[in-house]
Amino acid sequence: MYITIEGIDTAGKSTQIQKLQENFPDAIITKEPGATAIGKEIREMVLSAKAQSKKAEFLLFLADRAEHIKEVIEPNLDKMVISDRSVVSGVAYALIQGEISETAILHLNRFATNGIYPQKVFLLKLTKEELEFRLSQKKLDGIELRGSEYLLGIQEALIKATELLGLELVTIDATKNIEEITKEIVENI
Repeated sequence: MYITIEGIDTAGKSTQIQKLQENFPDAIITKEPGATAIGKEIREMVLSAKAQSKKAEFLLFLADRAEHIKEVIEPNLDKMVISDRSVVSGVAYALIQGEISETAILHLNRFATNGIYPQKVFLLKLTKEELEFRLSQKKLDGIELRGSEYLLGIQEALIKATELLGLELVTIDATKNIEEITKEIVENI
């Protein structure tokens, strides 16, 4: 089973991935972007926020996604695969940019993934207050520097992306304690 943990920055994706690894020790744990050698380079380029063109940023993510599907997901479809982000994030971020049509976003992502999508999407959802508190507690990267309104827009776009891709969505209150969140995910796998 291929599942993804989605959510905006600081929602607790990494923490939950670690907890799921404890619950499913044989699972393949991966992430987008950056799970492959090329993906690591692409991730650094995107997080540095050097790309002036939103289209260039989108295409970099597509290149990472294509490598990720080919190298990590496709060879392991017979196992439990747990991904920190996926095509859902790619579609959501592209929707927010508003420079590429919805149809093009969906077609290009289908091309990059060979139509291989997560069977279940877990969205860790934050309130504005909790997001702003968590952002105040860390050094911000290029995406986080865009602010809480931008990130909350991404959160809504994650829901829309899941709908557009026709994927099963499980929304989880990310303000709950870590153990409660893990239990809810495990019960829904």
